[in-house]
Amino acid sequence: MSAPLAGTAALVRLALRRDRVLAPVWVLVVASMVLALPASLESVYETHAERGTLLATTNASGSLRGLYGPVFGDSVGALTAWKGGVFAAVLAGIMSLVIVVRHTREEEETGRQEMLSAAVVGRRAPLTAALLTALLANGLAAALVTAGLAGHGAAGAAALGLGIGATGMLCAALAAVAAQLTGSARLAKGLTGAAIGAAFVLRAVGDARAPAGASLPTWLSPLGWLEHVRAFAGERWWVLALFAAATAALAAAAYALAGRRDLGTGLLPARPGPAHGRLGSAGALARRLQRPALVGWSLAFLAAGLVFGAVAAGATELVGGNDRTRELIERMGNRSGLTDAFLATMAQMLGMVAALYAVAAVLRLAAEETGQRAEPLLAHPVGRLRWAGGHLAAAFGGPALILLAAGLGLGLGQGRAAALGPAVGAALAQLPAVWAIGGLAVLLHGAAPRYAAAAWAVAGAALALGWVGPALHLPDAVLDLSPFAHLPRLPGAGAATAWAPLLALTALAAALTAAGLAALRRRDLVV
Repeated sequence: MSAPLAGTAALVRLALRRDRVLAPVWVLVVASMVLALPASLESVYETHAERGTLLATTNASGSLRGLYGPVFGDSVGALTAWKGGVFAAVLAGIMSLVIVVRHTREEEETGRQEMLSAAVVGRRAPLTAALLTALLANGLAAALVTAGLAGHGAAGAAALGLGIGATGMLCAALAAVAAQLTGSARLAKGLTGAAIGAAFVLRAVGDARAPAGASLPTWLSPLGWLEHVRAFAGERWWVLALFAAATAALAAAAYALAGRRDLGTGLLPARPGPAHGRLGSAGALARRLQRPALVGWSLAFLAAGLVFGAVAAGATELVGGNDRTRELIERMGNRSGLTDAFLATMAQMLGMVAALYAVAAVLRLAAEETGQRAEPLLAHPVGRLRWAGGHLAAAFGGPALILLAAGLGLGLGQGRAAALGPAVGAALAQLPAVWAIGGLAVLLHGAAPRYAAAAWAVAGAALALGWVGPALHLPDAVLDLSPFAHLPRLPGAGAATAWAPLLALTALAAALTAAGLAALRRRDLVV
Protein backbone atom coordinates (compact mmCIF):
# COMPACT_ATOMS: atom_id res chain seq x y z
CA MET A 1 0.00 0.00 0.00
CA SER A 2 1.39 3.41 -0.96
CA ALA A 3 1.78 6.29 1.46
CA PRO A 4 -1.26 8.62 1.68
CA LEU A 5 0.54 11.49 -0.09
CA ALA A 6 2.58 9.47 -2.58
CA GLY A 7 2.56 11.01 -6.05
CA THR A 8 1.42 14.44 -4.90
CA ALA A 9 4.22 16.28 -6.72
CA ALA A 10 3.43 14.52 -10.00
CA LEU A 11 -0.27 15.33 -9.65
CA VAL A 12 0.53 19.00 -8.98
CA ARG A 13 2.60 19.13 -12.17
CA LEU A 14 -0.24 17.47 -14.08
CA ALA A 15 -2.78 19.93 -12.65
CA LEU A 16 -0.60 22.92 -13.54
CA ARG A 17 -0.19 21.59 -17.06
CA ARG A 18 -3.93 21.11 -17.49
CA ASP A 19 -4.64 24.57 -16.04
CA ARG A 20 -1.88 26.37 -17.93
CA VAL A 21 -4.47 28.55 -19.69
CA LEU A 22 -7.43 28.58 -17.32
CA ALA A 23 -5.59 29.44 -14.10
CA PRO A 24 -3.47 32.35 -15.45
CA VAL A 25 -6.54 33.93 -17.04
CA TRP A 26 -8.47 33.72 -13.77
CA VAL A 27 -5.51 35.12 -11.81
CA LEU A 28 -5.14 38.05 -14.21
CA VAL A 29 -8.88 38.81 -14.06
CA VAL A 30 -8.84 38.78 -10.24
CA ALA A 31 -5.76 41.00 -10.03
CA SER A 32 -6.76 43.38 -12.82
CA MET A 33 -10.14 44.03 -11.20
CA VAL A 34 -8.26 45.58 -8.26
CA LEU A 35 -5.22 47.07 -9.99
CA ALA A 36 -7.29 48.99 -12.53
CA LEU A 37 -9.05 50.97 -9.81
CA PRO A 38 -6.40 53.36 -8.38
CA ALA A 39 -5.84 55.22 -11.66
CA SER A 40 -9.57 55.53 -12.19
CA LEU A 41 -10.20 56.74 -8.64
CA GLU A 42 -7.37 59.26 -8.83
CA SER A 43 -8.77 60.72 -12.04
CA VAL A 44 -12.33 60.87 -10.70
CA TYR A 45 -11.68 61.98 -7.10
CA GLU A 46 -8.64 64.23 -7.36
CA THR A 47 -8.84 66.00 -4.02
CA HIS A 48 -9.04 64.90 -0.42
CA ALA A 49 -12.34 66.77 -0.09
CA GLU A 50 -13.94 64.84 -2.97
CA ARG A 51 -12.86 61.53 -1.49
CA GLY A 52 -14.15 62.59 1.91
CA THR A 53 -17.53 63.42 0.38
CA LEU A 54 -17.64 59.97 -1.24
CA LEU A 55 -16.85 58.35 2.12
CA ALA A 56 -19.59 60.26 3.93
CA THR A 57 -22.17 59.69 1.19
CA THR A 58 -21.53 55.96 0.95
CA ASN A 59 -21.52 55.31 4.68
CA ALA A 60 -24.78 57.24 5.03
CA SER A 61 -26.55 55.12 2.37
CA GLY A 62 -27.64 51.62 3.39
CA SER A 63 -28.14 50.52 -0.22
CA LEU A 64 -24.62 51.58 -1.23
CA ARG A 65 -23.12 49.90 1.84
CA GLY A 66 -25.02 46.76 0.91
CA LEU A 67 -23.53 46.72 -2.58
CA TYR A 68 -19.92 47.72 -1.91
CA GLY A 69 -19.58 47.70 1.88
CA PRO A 70 -18.61 50.57 4.18
CA VAL A 71 -15.67 52.88 3.45
CA PHE A 72 -13.04 52.94 6.19
CA GLY A 73 -10.71 55.61 4.79
CA ASP A 74 -10.50 58.35 2.19
CA SER A 75 -7.12 57.44 0.68
CA VAL A 76 -6.90 56.02 -2.84
CA GLY A 77 -5.80 52.68 -1.38
CA ALA A 78 -8.74 52.52 1.01
CA LEU A 79 -11.19 53.37 -1.77
CA THR A 80 -9.60 50.69 -3.95
CA ALA A 81 -10.12 48.11 -1.21
CA TRP A 82 -13.71 49.28 -0.79
CA LYS A 83 -14.59 49.28 -4.49
CA GLY A 84 -12.85 46.12 -5.64
CA GLY A 85 -11.97 43.97 -2.65
CA VAL A 86 -15.22 42.04 -2.22
CA PHE A 87 -15.77 41.47 -5.94
CA ALA A 88 -12.18 40.32 -6.47
CA ALA A 89 -12.54 37.96 -3.51
CA VAL A 90 -15.72 36.48 -5.03
CA LEU A 91 -13.86 35.86 -8.29
CA ALA A 92 -10.97 34.29 -6.37
CA GLY A 93 -13.48 32.01 -4.65
CA ILE A 94 -15.01 30.94 -7.95
CA MET A 95 -11.54 30.32 -9.40
CA SER A 96 -10.67 28.17 -6.40
CA LEU A 97 -13.81 26.05 -6.49
CA VAL A 98 -13.31 25.38 -10.21
CA ILE A 99 -9.70 24.29 -9.65
CA VAL A 100 -10.41 22.03 -6.67
CA VAL A 101 -13.50 20.34 -8.08
CA ARG A 102 -11.83 19.89 -11.44
CA HIS A 103 -8.91 17.98 -9.95
CA THR A 104 -10.88 15.93 -7.42
CA ARG A 105 -14.50 15.12 -8.12
CA GLU A 106 -14.29 15.57 -11.91
CA GLU A 107 -11.29 13.26 -12.08
CA GLU A 108 -13.24 10.59 -10.23
CA GLU A 109 -16.41 11.17 -12.23
CA THR A 110 -14.62 10.70 -15.56
CA GLY A 111 -12.71 7.62 -14.38
CA ARG A 112 -9.27 9.16 -14.80
CA GLN A 113 -8.57 9.08 -11.08
CA GLU A 114 -9.12 5.32 -10.98
CA MET A 115 -6.43 4.82 -13.62
CA LEU A 116 -4.05 7.14 -11.78
CA SER A 117 -4.72 5.38 -8.50
CA ALA A 118 -3.61 2.11 -10.08
CA ALA A 119 -0.08 3.58 -10.04
CA VAL A 120 1.83 4.75 -6.97
CA VAL A 121 -0.66 7.43 -5.94
CA GLY A 122 -1.69 7.84 -2.32
CA ARG A 123 -5.29 8.02 -1.17
CA ARG A 124 -5.09 11.70 -0.25
CA ALA A 125 -2.67 12.80 -2.95
CA PRO A 126 -5.35 14.08 -5.40
CA LEU A 127 -6.97 16.25 -2.73
CA THR A 128 -3.60 17.58 -1.62
CA ALA A 129 -2.56 18.34 -5.20
CA ALA A 130 -5.83 20.19 -5.87
CA LEU A 131 -5.45 22.32 -2.75
CA LEU A 132 -1.81 23.08 -3.55
CA THR A 133 -2.77 24.13 -7.08
CA ALA A 134 -5.42 26.43 -5.65
CA LEU A 135 -2.85 27.77 -3.18
CA LEU A 136 -0.44 28.59 -5.99
CA ALA A 137 -3.17 30.41 -7.97
CA ASN A 138 -4.39 32.38 -4.97
CA GLY A 139 -0.84 33.12 -3.88
CA LEU A 140 -0.01 34.51 -7.30
CA ALA A 141 -3.16 36.68 -7.29
CA ALA A 142 -2.28 37.96 -3.81
CA ALA A 143 1.29 38.71 -4.89
CA LEU A 144 0.13 40.65 -7.96
CA VAL A 145 -2.32 42.72 -5.92
CA THR A 146 0.31 43.40 -3.24
CA ALA A 147 2.99 44.41 -5.75
CA GLY A 148 0.60 46.52 -7.81
CA LEU A 149 -0.72 48.52 -4.84
CA ALA A 150 2.54 48.78 -2.88
CA GLY A 151 2.98 52.38 -4.00
CA HIS A 152 -0.14 53.34 -2.04
CA GLY A 153 1.12 51.73 1.15
CA ALA A 154 2.97 48.44 1.59
CA ALA A 155 1.03 47.34 4.67
CA GLY A 156 -2.36 48.06 3.11
CA ALA A 157 -1.39 46.36 -0.14
CA ALA A 158 -0.24 43.25 1.71
CA ALA A 159 -3.41 43.21 3.82
CA LEU A 160 -5.69 43.43 0.79
CA GLY A 161 -3.70 40.89 -1.24
CA LEU A 162 -3.59 38.42 1.64
CA GLY A 163 -7.30 38.95 2.33
CA ILE A 164 -8.27 38.18 -1.27
CA GLY A 165 -5.98 35.14 -1.38
CA ALA A 166 -7.23 33.92 1.99
CA THR A 167 -10.85 34.18 0.82
CA GLY A 168 -9.97 32.14 -2.24
CA MET A 169 -8.30 29.45 -0.13
CA LEU A 170 -11.29 29.30 2.22
CA CYS A 171 -13.51 28.63 -0.80
CA ALA A 172 -11.01 26.02 -2.03
CA ALA A 173 -11.27 24.16 1.28
CA LEU A 174 -15.06 24.44 1.16
CA ALA A 175 -15.06 22.99 -2.36
CA ALA A 176 -12.84 20.15 -1.12
CA VAL A 177 -15.49 19.26 1.48
CA ALA A 178 -18.26 19.45 -1.13
CA ALA A 179 -16.26 17.16 -3.42
CA GLN A 180 -16.19 14.50 -0.70
CA LEU A 181 -19.88 14.79 0.11
CA THR A 182 -21.35 14.75 -3.39
CA GLY A 183 -21.16 12.24 -6.20
CA SER A 184 -20.97 14.71 -9.07
CA ALA A 185 -18.80 17.67 -9.98
CA ARG A 186 -21.86 19.66 -10.98
CA LEU A 187 -23.41 19.35 -7.53
CA ALA A 188 -20.10 20.08 -5.78
CA LYS A 189 -19.71 23.29 -7.77
CA GLY A 190 -23.33 24.19 -7.13
CA LEU A 191 -23.07 23.75 -3.37
CA THR A 192 -19.85 25.75 -3.15
CA GLY A 193 -21.20 28.47 -5.43
CA ALA A 194 -24.36 28.67 -3.31
CA ALA A 195 -22.20 29.08 -0.20
CA ILE A 196 -20.30 31.96 -1.85
CA GLY A 197 -23.60 33.56 -2.80
CA ALA A 198 -24.90 33.17 0.74
CA ALA A 199 -21.73 34.80 2.07
CA PHE A 200 -22.27 37.77 -0.26
CA VAL A 201 -25.91 38.11 0.82
CA LEU A 202 -24.99 37.91 4.51
CA ARG A 203 -22.38 40.60 4.08
CA ALA A 204 -24.75 42.82 2.09
CA VAL A 205 -27.54 42.46 4.65
CA GLY A 206 -25.19 43.15 7.53
CA ASP A 207 -23.58 46.18 5.88
CA ALA A 208 -26.96 47.61 4.91
CA ARG A 209 -28.23 47.30 8.48
CA ALA A 210 -25.34 48.93 10.30
CA PRO A 211 -22.42 51.21 9.36
CA ALA A 212 -18.78 50.16 9.70
CA GLY A 213 -19.68 46.46 9.35
CA ALA A 214 -20.84 46.28 12.94
CA SER A 215 -23.77 43.95 12.28
CA LEU A 216 -23.69 40.25 13.20
CA PRO A 217 -24.45 39.00 9.64
CA THR A 218 -21.31 40.76 8.40
CA TRP A 219 -19.19 38.87 10.93
CA LEU A 220 -20.83 35.59 9.88
CA SER A 221 -19.59 36.04 6.30
CA PRO A 222 -15.99 35.50 5.13
CA LEU A 223 -16.52 38.43 2.77
CA GLY A 224 -17.35 40.48 5.86
CA TRP A 225 -14.05 39.33 7.37
CA LEU A 226 -12.29 40.72 4.32
CA GLU A 227 -13.85 44.12 5.01
CA HIS A 228 -12.74 43.95 8.63
CA VAL A 229 -9.12 43.48 7.58
CA ARG A 230 -9.40 47.24 6.84
CA ALA A 231 -6.66 47.46 4.25
CA PHE A 232 -5.17 50.98 4.02
CA ALA A 233 -7.27 52.06 7.01
CA GLY A 234 -5.51 50.79 10.13
CA GLU A 235 -4.98 47.14 9.21
CA ARG A 236 -6.42 44.48 11.50
CA TRP A 237 -4.00 41.64 10.93
CA TRP A 238 -5.69 39.40 13.48
CA VAL A 239 -8.73 39.01 11.20
CA LEU A 240 -6.56 36.98 8.84
CA ALA A 241 -6.35 34.38 11.61
CA LEU A 242 -10.09 33.79 11.14
CA PHE A 243 -9.43 32.80 7.53
CA ALA A 244 -6.56 30.54 8.55
CA ALA A 245 -8.60 28.79 11.25
CA ALA A 246 -11.67 28.28 9.05
CA THR A 247 -9.58 27.05 6.11
CA ALA A 248 -7.65 24.63 8.29
CA ALA A 249 -10.86 23.27 9.83
CA LEU A 250 -12.50 22.74 6.44
CA ALA A 251 -9.37 21.16 4.96
CA ALA A 252 -9.11 18.80 7.94
CA ALA A 253 -12.77 17.86 7.47
CA ALA A 254 -12.15 17.18 3.76
CA TYR A 255 -9.20 14.88 4.57
CA ALA A 256 -11.23 13.04 7.20
CA LEU A 257 -14.16 12.56 4.82
CA ALA A 258 -11.86 11.41 2.02
CA GLY A 259 -10.82 8.45 4.18
CA ARG A 260 -14.41 7.36 4.80
CA ARG A 261 -15.66 6.86 1.26
CA ASP A 262 -14.90 4.73 -1.78
CA LEU A 263 -13.31 6.13 -4.90
CA GLY A 264 -15.93 7.56 -7.24
CA THR A 265 -18.66 7.89 -4.64
CA GLY A 266 -19.84 10.66 -2.33
CA LEU A 267 -20.86 10.40 1.30
CA LEU A 268 -24.30 11.85 0.63
CA PRO A 269 -26.56 9.13 -0.79
CA ALA A 270 -27.68 9.60 -4.36
CA ARG A 271 -31.36 10.35 -4.68
CA PRO A 272 -33.15 7.55 -6.53
CA GLY A 273 -35.06 8.53 -9.62
CA PRO A 274 -38.77 7.93 -10.18
CA ALA A 275 -39.95 4.38 -10.75
CA HIS A 276 -41.16 5.34 -14.22
CA GLY A 277 -38.73 7.85 -15.66
CA ARG A 278 -39.49 10.47 -18.25
CA LEU A 279 -36.06 10.46 -19.93
CA GLY A 280 -37.36 9.13 -23.21
CA SER A 281 -35.05 11.17 -25.42
CA ALA A 282 -31.58 12.67 -25.54
CA GLY A 283 -33.14 16.11 -25.16
CA ALA A 284 -34.97 15.09 -21.98
CA LEU A 285 -31.73 13.76 -20.52
CA ALA A 286 -29.92 16.99 -21.37
CA ARG A 287 -32.65 19.04 -19.72
CA ARG A 288 -32.41 16.88 -16.62
CA LEU A 289 -28.65 17.38 -16.44
CA GLN A 290 -28.82 21.13 -17.04
CA ARG A 291 -31.86 21.92 -14.85
CA PRO A 292 -30.20 22.25 -11.39
CA ALA A 293 -27.62 24.75 -12.65
CA LEU A 294 -30.27 26.73 -14.51
CA VAL A 295 -32.49 27.02 -11.44
CA GLY A 296 -29.56 28.08 -9.26
CA TRP A 297 -28.36 30.72 -11.73
CA SER A 298 -31.89 32.09 -12.16
CA LEU A 299 -32.39 32.53 -8.43
CA ALA A 300 -28.97 34.15 -8.07
CA PHE A 301 -29.67 36.60 -10.91
CA LEU A 302 -33.05 37.47 -9.45
CA ALA A 303 -31.42 38.26 -6.11
CA ALA A 304 -28.64 40.27 -7.78
CA GLY A 305 -31.19 42.22 -9.80
CA LEU A 306 -33.14 43.09 -6.66
CA VAL A 307 -29.97 44.39 -5.00
CA PHE A 308 -28.84 46.43 -8.00
CA GLY A 309 -32.33 47.79 -8.57
CA ALA A 310 -32.51 48.99 -4.98
CA VAL A 311 -29.07 50.59 -5.28
CA ALA A 312 -30.05 52.41 -8.49
CA ALA A 313 -31.99 54.94 -6.43
CA GLY A 314 -28.75 55.84 -4.64
CA ALA A 315 -26.72 56.35 -7.82
CA THR A 316 -27.33 60.09 -7.80
CA GLU A 317 -26.30 60.28 -4.13
CA LEU A 318 -23.11 58.38 -4.86
CA VAL A 319 -22.05 60.70 -7.67
CA GLY A 320 -23.22 63.93 -6.11
CA GLY A 321 -21.68 66.80 -8.04
CA ASN A 322 -18.63 64.89 -9.28
CA ASP A 323 -18.66 65.30 -13.05
CA ARG A 324 -15.89 62.76 -13.61
CA THR A 325 -17.80 59.98 -11.88
CA ARG A 326 -20.88 60.90 -13.86
CA GLU A 327 -18.84 60.73 -17.06
CA LEU A 328 -17.43 57.30 -16.16
CA ILE A 329 -20.83 55.78 -15.36
CA GLU A 330 -22.33 57.32 -18.49
CA ARG A 331 -19.48 55.95 -20.58
CA MET A 332 -20.19 52.48 -19.21
CA GLY A 333 -23.95 52.95 -19.52
CA ASN A 334 -25.54 55.73 -21.54
CA ARG A 335 -26.07 59.47 -21.43
CA SER A 336 -29.85 59.58 -21.04
CA GLY A 337 -29.74 59.96 -17.28
CA LEU A 338 -27.65 58.81 -14.37
CA THR A 339 -30.16 56.24 -13.07
CA ASP A 340 -30.61 54.77 -16.56
CA ALA A 341 -26.83 54.73 -17.03
CA PHE A 342 -26.37 52.86 -13.75
CA LEU A 343 -29.06 50.32 -14.67
CA ALA A 344 -27.53 49.87 -18.14
CA THR A 345 -24.16 49.21 -16.54
CA MET A 346 -25.61 46.64 -14.13
CA ALA A 347 -27.58 44.95 -16.93
CA GLN A 348 -24.42 44.69 -19.02
CA MET A 349 -22.44 43.28 -16.10
CA LEU A 350 -25.12 40.63 -15.48
CA GLY A 351 -25.05 39.81 -19.20
CA MET A 352 -21.29 39.29 -19.11
CA VAL A 353 -21.68 36.95 -16.13
CA ALA A 354 -24.50 35.12 -17.96
CA ALA A 355 -21.97 34.39 -20.72
CA LEU A 356 -20.14 32.21 -18.19
CA TYR A 357 -23.30 30.13 -17.81
CA ALA A 358 -23.58 29.77 -21.60
CA VAL A 359 -19.99 28.53 -21.83
CA ALA A 360 -20.55 26.08 -18.96
CA ALA A 361 -23.71 24.72 -20.60
CA VAL A 362 -21.94 24.22 -23.95
CA LEU A 363 -18.93 22.56 -22.34
CA ARG A 364 -21.26 20.08 -20.70
CA LEU A 365 -21.04 18.40 -24.11
CA ALA A 366 -17.29 18.04 -23.61
CA ALA A 367 -17.83 16.54 -20.15
CA GLU A 368 -20.27 14.00 -21.58
CA GLU A 369 -17.73 13.00 -24.21
CA THR A 370 -14.68 12.70 -21.98
CA GLY A 371 -16.77 10.94 -19.32
CA GLN A 372 -17.70 8.35 -21.98
CA ARG A 373 -21.40 8.93 -21.43
CA ALA A 374 -22.05 10.22 -24.94
CA GLU A 375 -20.90 7.08 -26.73
CA PRO A 376 -23.62 4.78 -25.32
CA LEU A 377 -26.28 7.30 -26.31
CA LEU A 378 -24.92 7.67 -29.83
CA ALA A 379 -24.76 3.89 -30.20
CA HIS A 380 -28.56 4.02 -30.31
CA PRO A 381 -30.51 5.70 -33.12
CA VAL A 382 -29.61 9.14 -31.78
CA GLY A 383 -27.81 11.51 -34.12
CA ARG A 384 -25.10 13.83 -32.94
CA LEU A 385 -27.20 16.88 -33.68
CA ARG A 386 -30.08 15.56 -31.58
CA TRP A 387 -27.69 14.74 -28.77
CA ALA A 388 -26.03 18.16 -28.89
CA GLY A 389 -29.33 19.97 -29.41
CA GLY A 390 -30.62 19.27 -25.91
CA HIS A 391 -27.55 20.81 -24.30
CA LEU A 392 -27.51 23.74 -26.71
CA ALA A 393 -31.14 24.46 -25.90
CA ALA A 394 -29.99 25.04 -22.33
CA ALA A 395 -26.92 26.98 -23.49
CA PHE A 396 -28.99 29.45 -25.54
CA GLY A 397 -32.37 29.28 -23.84
CA GLY A 398 -30.99 29.25 -20.31
CA PRO A 399 -29.41 32.73 -20.54
CA ALA A 400 -32.77 34.09 -21.68
CA LEU A 401 -34.38 32.75 -18.51
CA ILE A 402 -31.71 33.95 -16.11
CA LEU A 403 -31.53 37.40 -17.72
CA LEU A 404 -35.32 37.61 -17.55
CA ALA A 405 -35.00 36.90 -13.82
CA ALA A 406 -32.33 39.59 -13.56
CA GLY A 407 -34.52 42.10 -15.39
CA LEU A 408 -37.46 41.35 -13.12
CA GLY A 409 -35.17 41.89 -10.13
CA LEU A 410 -33.86 45.19 -11.51
CA GLY A 411 -37.40 46.43 -12.04
CA LEU A 412 -38.87 45.21 -8.76
CA GLY A 413 -35.87 46.47 -6.82
CA GLN A 414 -36.63 50.04 -7.88
CA GLY A 415 -40.10 49.81 -6.35
CA ARG A 416 -41.80 51.39 -9.39
CA ALA A 417 -44.17 49.52 -11.70
CA ALA A 418 -43.12 51.70 -14.64
CA ALA A 419 -39.51 50.56 -14.24
CA LEU A 420 -40.27 46.87 -14.80
CA GLY A 421 -40.57 46.89 -18.60
CA PRO A 422 -37.43 48.94 -19.34
CA ALA A 423 -35.41 46.88 -16.85
CA VAL A 424 -36.47 43.57 -18.42
CA GLY A 425 -35.70 44.98 -21.87
CA ALA A 426 -32.25 46.12 -20.77
CA ALA A 427 -31.44 42.67 -19.39
CA LEU A 428 -32.73 40.74 -22.41
CA ALA A 429 -30.83 43.08 -24.75
CA GLN A 430 -27.63 41.35 -23.55
CA LEU A 431 -28.71 38.02 -25.06
CA PRO A 432 -27.16 38.38 -28.55
CA ALA A 433 -23.70 38.99 -27.07
CA VAL A 434 -24.14 36.06 -24.69
CA TRP A 435 -25.20 33.88 -27.63
CA ALA A 436 -22.18 35.01 -29.65
CA ILE A 437 -19.81 33.81 -26.93
CA GLY A 438 -21.84 30.60 -26.60
CA GLY A 439 -21.61 30.11 -30.37
CA LEU A 440 -17.83 30.49 -30.21
CA ALA A 441 -17.77 27.81 -27.48
CA VAL A 442 -19.76 25.50 -29.79
CA LEU A 443 -17.29 26.13 -32.62
CA LEU A 444 -14.31 25.38 -30.37
CA HIS A 445 -15.93 22.22 -29.05
CA GLY A 446 -16.82 21.02 -32.54
CA ALA A 447 -13.64 21.95 -34.41
CA ALA A 448 -10.96 21.80 -31.69
CA PRO A 449 -12.41 19.92 -28.69
CA ARG A 450 -9.13 19.74 -26.81
CA TYR A 451 -9.02 23.54 -26.74
CA ALA A 452 -12.70 24.09 -25.96
CA ALA A 453 -11.77 25.37 -22.48
CA ALA A 454 -10.40 28.48 -24.22
CA ALA A 455 -14.03 29.65 -24.34
CA TRP A 456 -13.65 30.43 -20.63
CA ALA A 457 -10.82 32.80 -21.50
CA VAL A 458 -13.01 34.56 -24.07
CA ALA A 459 -15.85 35.02 -21.58
CA GLY A 460 -13.37 36.17 -18.92
CA ALA A 461 -11.78 38.66 -21.31
CA ALA A 462 -15.19 40.11 -22.17
CA LEU A 463 -15.94 40.47 -18.45
CA ALA A 464 -12.60 42.17 -17.80
CA LEU A 465 -12.98 44.57 -20.74
CA GLY A 466 -16.49 45.52 -19.72
CA TRP A 467 -15.65 45.94 -16.03
CA VAL A 468 -12.28 47.71 -16.05
CA GLY A 469 -11.93 48.86 -19.67
CA PRO A 470 -13.92 52.11 -19.34
CA ALA A 471 -12.20 52.92 -16.04
CA LEU A 472 -8.80 52.54 -17.73
CA HIS A 473 -9.95 54.66 -20.70
CA LEU A 474 -8.91 51.91 -23.10
CA PRO A 475 -9.18 52.79 -26.80
CA ASP A 476 -12.48 52.01 -28.47
CA ALA A 477 -10.68 49.56 -30.76
CA VAL A 478 -9.82 47.45 -27.70
CA LEU A 479 -13.23 47.76 -26.04
CA ASP A 480 -14.90 46.77 -29.32
CA LEU A 481 -13.28 43.34 -29.10
CA SER A 482 -16.06 42.45 -26.67
CA PRO A 483 -19.45 41.71 -28.26
CA PHE A 484 -21.09 43.55 -25.36
CA ALA A 485 -19.53 46.82 -26.55
CA HIS A 486 -21.78 46.75 -29.62
CA LEU A 487 -25.07 46.45 -27.76
CA PRO A 488 -27.40 49.43 -27.26
CA ARG A 489 -27.22 50.92 -23.76
CA LEU A 490 -30.69 50.28 -22.44
CA PRO A 491 -32.78 51.53 -20.69
CA GLY A 492 -32.77 55.01 -22.13
CA ALA A 493 -31.43 56.42 -25.34
CA GLY A 494 -30.63 54.10 -28.21
CA ALA A 495 -33.83 52.05 -28.22
CA ALA A 496 -34.69 53.28 -31.72
CA THR A 497 -31.37 52.01 -33.16
CA ALA A 498 -31.17 48.83 -31.10
CA TRP A 499 -32.14 46.28 -33.72
CA ALA A 500 -29.15 46.43 -36.07
CA PRO A 501 -26.44 45.31 -33.61
CA LEU A 502 -28.83 42.85 -31.96
CA LEU A 503 -29.61 41.16 -35.26
CA ALA A 504 -25.96 41.20 -36.36
CA LEU A 505 -24.76 39.51 -33.17
CA THR A 506 -27.60 36.99 -33.33
CA ALA A 507 -26.63 36.12 -36.90
CA LEU A 508 -22.99 35.76 -35.82
CA ALA A 509 -24.02 33.42 -33.01
CA ALA A 510 -26.07 31.32 -35.43
CA ALA A 511 -23.19 31.10 -37.91
CA LEU A 512 -20.67 30.08 -35.22
CA THR A 513 -23.07 27.47 -33.85
CA ALA A 514 -23.79 26.03 -37.29
CA ALA A 515 -20.07 25.79 -38.06
CA GLY A 516 -19.43 24.11 -34.72
CA LEU A 517 -22.20 21.54 -35.24
CA ALA A 518 -20.95 20.79 -38.76
CA ALA A 519 -17.46 20.13 -37.34
CA LEU A 520 -18.93 17.98 -34.57
CA ARG A 521 -20.61 15.73 -37.14
CA ARG A 522 -17.33 15.09 -38.95
CA ARG A 523 -14.90 14.41 -36.12
CA ASP A 524 -14.36 11.44 -33.83
CA LEU A 525 -15.51 11.50 -30.23
CA VAL A 526 -12.96 12.59 -27.64
CA VAL A 527 -12.23 9.94 -25.03
